[in-house]
Amino acid sequence: MRVQGQTWWIIGASEGLGRALAEALDQEGASLILSARSKDRLSALCDRLCDAQALPMDVTDARSVLAASEAASDADGVIYCAGLYDPMTVQDWEPEAAEAICEVNFMGAMRVMGRVAPRMARRGHGHIALIGSLAGFTGLPGAIGYGASKAAVMHLGENLHRDLRDTNVKVQVINPGFIKTRLTAKNDFKMPMIQTPEEAAACCMKALRSNRFQSSFPAPFSWVFRIAAHLPRKWVTRLI
Repeated sequence: MRVQGQTWWIIGASEGLGRALAEALDQEGASLILSARSKDRLSALCDRLCDAQALPMDVTDARSVLAASEAASDADGVIYCAGLYDPMTVQDWEPEAAEAICEVNFMGAMRVMGRVAPRMARRGHGHIALIGSLAGFTGLPGAIGYGASKAAVMHLGENLHRDLRDTNVKVQVINPGFIKTRLTAKNDFKMPMIQTPEEAAACCMKALRSNRFQSSFPAPFSWVFRIAAHLPRKWVTRLI
C-alpha cells in the first residue's frame, strides 16, 4: 500500500481508532479528509496534522453523506470507522438506542459505500476498508444492536469484495477486539487483550498494507471468535 502522495478519507475520525488512524496515515505522508459529526474535534485534530482537512458529516443523514462524498470524490482510499456502542441485553433492550447503533454502524456504511464504491469501480482504482469487529463473528451476550450491525458491515465487505475482485479497487474488512475508548468504558466486565487506539491503529496499518481481504486482531484472542463462528451453538455458549 502506497500512502505518500495519496488522499485518504477517514469517516469517524474525531476520536478513538479513527483519530489514531489519522495520525498514523499522516506520519506516512498521506493527505487526509477527516469526517465525523463534531466539527470542533475535527478542526482541532487537523491543526495537529501536516495535511488534513475537516469535512463534517452525519452518517445517519443521507443529504450530509451525499454532500461529503462529492467533496471527497477524489480520495484514493476510504476507511469507514464510524461506530456507536451501548452494552444491551434482550432484558434491557432499548429500541431507540439499538436502532441508533445500527444506523451509525451499518446503515451509515451503506450510505457512504453507495456513493463511494460505484465511483471507484467506474474510475478503475481505489481502496476501501471497513472496520468490523470480533463481535460480528458470533452472537455475544449484551451486544444487542452492536453485534448484528458489525456482522452486517462484515457481510457488506464480502459483497463489495466479490463484485470488485477483478478490478483495481481493493476491499478489506478489519476486525479489532476491545479498544480502550469512551465506548468500551461503558463495559463492566474484564476485556481480554484490550488495546490502546494507537496499538489498534498499528494493527490496522499492517492489515492495510497486506493483500488479505479480512484481518482480525489481536491474536490469539481473535482465534476464539473465528473458530466459534463454525462451532455448534451450544458449544459457543459455553466457550464465550
